[in-house]
Amino acid sequence: MTISHLHKFGGSSLADADGYRRVAHILLTQGNANDMVVVSAAGKSTNKLYQLLEFQHSRRLWLQSLQELIEYQQHLAEDLLDNSNAQLFRERLSTDGMELSSLLSQDQLTEYDKNQLVAFGEVWSSRLLAAYLKQNDVASKAIDSRKILLAENDVVARVKADESRLNVQQVIEVNPATRLIFTGFICGDAEGNTLLLGRNGSDYSASLLASYADVEQITIWTDVEGVFNADPNKITDAKLLASLSLGEADRLAKLGSPVLHSRTLQPLFGSSARLAVRSSFSSHTQYTQIEPDSAAACEPVITSLQQVELLQLQSDLDPNNIYSILEKHGVSPLAWWGHTNQTFELATTTENRAKLLALLEPLCLENTQVSVTSRFGLVALVSQDAIEHRHGFSRLLTRHSKPLFQDSNSLVALVPKADVDSLSFKVHRRCTAAKKRFGVVVFGLGNIGKTWTKLFQTRVFQLEKQLKIKLDIAGLVSTNYCLISDSAIDLSNWEHNLSQHGQPWRYDELLMQLDALTYDELIVLDITASASLTLKYSEFLQRGIHLVSANKLAGSGPLTFYKELKYQLQSRRLFWRYNASCGAGLPIQTALAELKNGGDDIHSVGGIFSGTLCWLFEHYDDSEPFSSLVLKAKSQGITEPDSRDDLSGRDMQRKLLILARELGMNLELSDIELESLVPAHLVHVSKQEFIERIDEIDESIKDQWTAARGQNKVLRYIAKFELNNGIVNAKVALERVDKTHPYASLTPGDNIFVIESEFYKGTPLIIRGPGAGREVTAAAIQTDLVQICRDLMLD
Repeated sequence: MTISHLHKFGGSSLADADGYRRVAHILLTQGNANDMVVVSAAGKSTNKLYQLLEFQHSRRLWLQSLQELIEYQQHLAEDLLDNSNAQLFRERLSTDGMELSSLLSQDQLTEYDKNQLVAFGEVWSSRLLAAYLKQNDVASKAIDSRKILLAENDVVARVKADESRLNVQQVIEVNPATRLIFTGFICGDAEGNTLLLGRNGSDYSASLLASYADVEQITIWTDVEGVFNADPNKITDAKLLASLSLGEADRLAKLGSPVLHSRTLQPLFGSSARLAVRSSFSSHTQYTQIEPDSAAACEPVITSLQQVELLQLQSDLDPNNIYSILEKHGVSPLAWWGHTNQTFELATTTENRAKLLALLEPLCLENTQVSVTSRFGLVALVSQDAIEHRHGFSRLLTRHSKPLFQDSNSLVALVPKADVDSLSFKVHRRCTAAKKRFGVVVFGLGNIGKTWTKLFQTRVFQLEKQLKIKLDIAGLVSTNYCLISDSAIDLSNWEHNLSQHGQPWRYDELLMQLDALTYDELIVLDITASASLTLKYSEFLQRGIHLVSANKLAGSGPLTFYKELKYQLQSRRLFWRYNASCGAGLPIQTALAELKNGGDDIHSVGGIFSGTLCWLFEHYDDSEPFSSLVLKAKSQGITEPDSRDDLSGRDMQRKLLILARELGMNLELSDIELESLVPAHLVHVSKQEFIERIDEIDESIKDQWTAARGQNKVLRYIAKFELNNGIVNAKVALERVDKTHPYASLTPGDNIFVIESEFYKGTPLIIRGPGAGREVTAAAIQTDLVQICRDLMLD
């Protein structure tokens, strides 16, 4: 018979009659007819029972305490049960009271007698809940776990798995469609003696019973909503965790979490059971689910202990052997450090100190020295991705702290006790802040745009981990259609999504859609050559949207327009990066910025900024007309569709202007002298007519090539600006250069930038490489996007 759910209710959930009513309501509204239930002793009953043992030698004290305990149980029954059922409960309670009196009247109690006495709390809870459910026409039965969970006596009882599993399945089989109410905390041996499962034994009972019944879901109902990412009593913005992996939960438990207990979790390893921690006082609220095998790490959890014990051992013993022995006995250290000269250190709780020392004693050699200090407290971060937080955590430690300890699921710091609360707060603030959501809107989905989407997919996961952000594609905008979403657009099938769900667009409607998005930050990628889009940059900035441009038109637009954009950026702390607009992936703008920031004075910047013109003049040797080379380059896709866009030099002129402005020069495009390779009479003819008459450019270029050859030079199309006493001379033109010049020998298609400055007087700084191409341009766009994300996280 399949049991889908086991519910465990703690003492706080059963502390009064209203608690029992809440429990019954939960079982009827959130369970099934054959659910298993495990209960603890009601309220403080277990503490009261242990108090009876303390008062054993004073008959007056234990009689008074026993009477109070019996009366407490009677009041619960009278509040919950009708007269006849309450009478039956009182009669059994009276019998129990006489048994307890008989035990306490003995001169000497055995360990089994003490266990039997303490077990009454769980028996009463099980009996009362079953009676209340029956009274409400719910089939239920109280089950004494001492007859089901068979164990051997030890420091903590060791349950026999095979025999207990058989017993559990048999009791389920003979009680179909019945809610079985098991006692927690207790078990029995083969002779019928009562054994205890130790601290938090009821939770452990629940996970054991669930594993033996192959239960799919366990819910621990308690007085807290679940597991928080920090102590909510100390950190006001601590948040409830929706989920936690079993490995993370186990490490958190071993570090002293008051909500989770490591022994409770052990039976779940190797099973498919899930465990929830919920509040029985607010069963409608969110809670924490612990998953058996979660690939996704939860949000980091910060936990702390005000005092720990640090044991330092100087010994020839193998530390790994020590750790494995301690682990076997359930007292694995909180953290440990190996040192030179056979010295190693173990951190443990105050509670486990004596047990750990007792386990170490038979292992220690005569020359082993053990010292203990109690001056430290503990702060730990628990997460499957703990290593991602190591840098941020370690930066918060002072020189009085122990070195940071790391294992697969945690980072642990020992710090002076006075620093525990302060460090917990700082680590929580730094490492558990909610991830910011960044949305990227892509304009331009041609060759470069498609290449970038593929690159983005391979890089986004790692980037999100590094920066602790969520980075979504929030919009795709092509020439005719747009798709805008407040949740991530799936890039694996974006072309289909855009064609099926995209809508025709206009700028006013599109801007309204962007206004409605709820991302913390929006970043527009302009991978177009659209003049109309650049005119909207100001409106993007007014809406707090950051920009990445491969488009050259904004950076080389009218000076007043450019200055207005820069003013908006500075006044509103926005970012606009456009490295891809000049040199593709070559870091020319970065280099200029670093030289300037380092105090250098730039004297000149020159180069060949067009891969097409580089290719043409590296190949031209007068063996064929220049126009033939242009047509060959066009057929290979090297030139723009209209080859005049390359031959005019306008593209290089715009790039030179972008670089000049980056250095603070207030230039207009018209301030840069331009010598076009396109004759004036062919500038305004149709594209087809230009191709038909393209040979008309040959004579002029041949003449210049011949003149250069006569001077033992080569012909190159160059852009350059120079600063002389505050005066800027800027020009783009065909020039003759020495064969030894950096411009003279390039790989066809390359760009080259030559920077002369105060620091680079005799030998210029040269940046050279592919200046065009889908991959390098896409990489430059990605670099700019990453840098904006980094800047925003530092802002």
